[in-house]
Amino acid sequence: MITAVTTGLLGLLALSIPVGIVLFLLGFGVDQLFSPFPLMRGLGQLVWSSMNSSTLIAIPLFVLLGEILVRGGVAARTYAALDRWLSWLPGGLVHANIGTATLFSATSGSSVATAATVATVAMPQAERLGYDPRLFAGSIAAGGTLGIMIPPSINLIVYGFLTETSIPQLFLAGLIPGLLLALLFSLVSAAICAVRPALGGERRRFPLADRLRALVHLVPILLLFGAIVGSIYTGLATPTEAAAVGVAAALVIAAISGRVSRAMLTESLLGTVRITAMIMLVVAGAAFLNFTLASAGLGAELRAFMQGLGLGPLGTLLVIVAIYIALGFFIETLSLMVVTIPIMVPIVVALGYDPVWFGILMIVLVEMALITPPVGLNLYVVQAARRSGRLTEVMLGCVPFVLVMLGMVAALIAVPGLALWLPSQL
Repeated sequence: MITAVTTGLLGLLALSIPVGIVLFLLGFGVDQLFSPFPLMRGLGQLVWSSMNSSTLIAIPLFVLLGEILVRGGVAARTYAALDRWLSWLPGGLVHANIGTATLFSATSGSSVATAATVATVAMPQAERLGYDPRLFAGSIAAGGTLGIMIPPSINLIVYGFLTETSIPQLFLAGLIPGLLLALLFSLVSAAICAVRPALGGERRRFPLADRLRALVHLVPILLLFGAIVGSIYTGLATPTEAAAVGVAAALVIAAISGRVSRAMLTESLLGTVRITAMIMLVVAGAAFLNFTLASAGLGAELRAFMQGLGLGPLGTLLVIVAIYIALGFFIETLSLMVVTIPIMVPIVVALGYDPVWFGILMIVLVEMALITPPVGLNLYVVQAARRSGRLTEVMLGCVPFVLVMLGMVAALIAVPGLALWLPSQL
């Protein structure tokens, strides 16, 4: 059954069928071919119950938050401020790309939205200042992946919902690895450009007065992050309520800058509806598929397969990591999570690993999937913003950052405290 389901999944995705529909079709197939019970009769109740959760209300709110920030002009001002502070480093604006992506990751909750935001602002600068298109585009695509690691994160909300794990704990666990990844991205970029300066473009220095004046443009996004995360960890709001706080704060920021209009609000709401509908279709389809797979005995079959390998906890974990890396080449990231979490997490927990820790490890693996072909969404988002050149240039530019992520996977396995120390303190 494992082979049949995997083959069916990859085959349907190859036909360019929307992912949410693919999950429902696979569920129908499992029901007809492998289940002794008529599982279709529970479809309506199952879809309703998978959607009927107050936790999931945070998803459209965080999407709306990102839409308001993009259309409110916060991205351009943040990028300009970081340009003045970081362009003296080897790599120049590459560090502004990573820095801006890091700050927006702390508010948007979406990797694709973060990559699209930074790419829209940064790409014209690359063409004007003569940066190497591969490294420059790769830094944007890789920096965008931080959107699902640094809190608040839509993917961590989904993981917490599906595994009944504390979302505030997951947010805390993702903070140190996320910031460490951003730092490593910047260090690797600086090392590459120190060896080959031509890749980094012009290193520019700005007067101290200009840099100090630019700091004011970083205040809104830092205050927004403080409002969201602070309201959660002071006990004033749940993650869902904190998302609403973030939307209200983003509207205030946009209003102060004079960017709020009826057209802007309409575009933000329509964008939110489109993205949320896609996410929730995937969640509903995955809920039905997971129900049929569990009823047909796939979970027991997979556990028996893992036990049959005769490996210890670490060996089994490494096999699971390899499975995620392989699936990440072919399956969209949110779909990869919702399909595999109900199967993999019980196995990992039975091995003695912490579900919060594994959630962060999974997010790093999912981040890799965002910048590895052929399905890496961030690759296509950045290429669309470039409007010229080849997609292979973006892929090649992401290679150093993929290696950094592999290093982070190894670090998390070797030192679980990278993810678990902060939650244990608070």
